[in-house]
Amino acid sequence: MESLPVDVSHPAVQDYLSLVRLQVLTPLSLLINIAALLVCSLIVNPSAGDIMKSHPTSISPSPRIIAAYVVAIFLGQIGYCVLLVMARKPETKTALVKAVGLSLVCANWLMALWAVSWVLQFFLLSTILLGLLVLCLLYSNIALLIYHQPTSSHPLDMALIHAPLRFFLILPLSILFPYSLFITLGLFYSPGHPEHYTRFAWPGFGVTFGVNLLGLAVILMRRDIVWAVAATWICASIWSARPKPTPVYITVILFTVLHPLALLGTLLYSRLTKREGRIALPTDEEHDTGSSGRRGPRELVWG
Repeated sequence: MESLPVDVSHPAVQDYLSLVRLQVLTPLSLLINIAALLVCSLIVNPSAGDIMKSHPTSISPSPRIIAAYVVAIFLGQIGYCVLLVMARKPETKTALVKAVGLSLVCANWLMALWAVSWVLQFFLLSTILLGLLVLCLLYSNIALLIYHQPTSSHPLDMALIHAPLRFFLILPLSILFPYSLFITLGLFYSPGHPEHYTRFAWPGFGVTFGVNLLGLAVILMRRDIVWAVAATWICASIWSARPKPTPVYITVILFTVLHPLALLGTLLYSRLTKREGRIALPTDEEHDTGSSGRRGPRELVWG
């Protein structure tokens, strides 16, 4: 065979080959991620949850609630993999190939490697991997906003592309990376001395307040349902793991209430302004023929 019957340098052919590559590599990386986390959580001793319990900090989350969050991430990625195979619209394929691409594959590999380094208690390596994971997912989420912004005209894309990737991003950004960094820096206390839980309270307050303030700003500006749910979930995982220093406890309780309230408030405000923002403006013809008493067609302007 001297040459292929198609021109592989053609952009359309390259996009098709990229999509086929993603259809193979993305489910494979997801399976590796699931297998690594299952082994590190259920088979290895000490497990990932045991490591969390043996290194309590002022921002330690509940392992069970975080495990439920991870299950939700995996379910969202399964839907994403189904969409990879079933996608027919050019806009959807562009988002999958150009925006997300191999970044989700890399993210799954990074999370699998993080699980291994975590149970081996290589905390510096764990922090580095989580930092890379945040950067990888941040890149894919920003690229999605550039190539394929979420709109109500593409509900499946919103549910199976935007939502899983944003949900995935919030976990390492809000809790896993800060928590691993705290342990790396020695900002934890011995589980045998629970009375020392107030140690390093103010670094914990700074992290929880800063991360949740960022999330609140995103919710207010973009009316982001996914971020509101995920941020509230993370806050609940922190205050449910007791004891907690008072500054941290009050902060996460406060934002557990503020995130859904901010979302409901912005949705209500948007709906009211759309209803009240309809105003009728006279057309140029009405100005010109105002003396004749006839009125031209009205133009609706939406606020």
